[in-house]
Amino acid sequence: MILGNYKKLSKIAMSEFNDIVVEAKVIFMSSGEPIKLRLFVIDHTVLDIWLSIKGGYSYHWERKPVTDEIYRHNNAPHKKWRNIKSFPKHFHKGSEENVQESKLSNKHETAIREFLKFIREKLKS
Repeated sequence: MILGNYKKLSKIAMSEFNDIVVEAKVIFMSSGEPIKLRLFVIDHTVLDIWLSIKGGYSYHWERKPVTDEIYRHNNAPHKKWRNIKSFPKHFHKGSEENVQESKLSNKHETAIREFLKFIREKLKS
């Protein structure tokens, strides 16, 4: 199930965002279980997408090699962010501590498109 989702998201990334995504790779644990989808972005950064069977997710764009920033949408119910309007969903905008409401779709096919559009815009600026 999770592997199927990663393959679907990989296809979206490689077909609709091939101007910014150069490679998509599912990362597996030693047991053979898929752990995340890694997308390699044209600026030598990576977007890691983690999905769980229970509905947890994380879309984490690691920009530290280029700008020392991170951008991450996730729904981990951290008590620290319980005052965020969209809790448990939240968005780390540029750093771990700069957290705000996440408006990312709950549908993974839509969410990946939304986040990759965000990445495309950030790359232009």
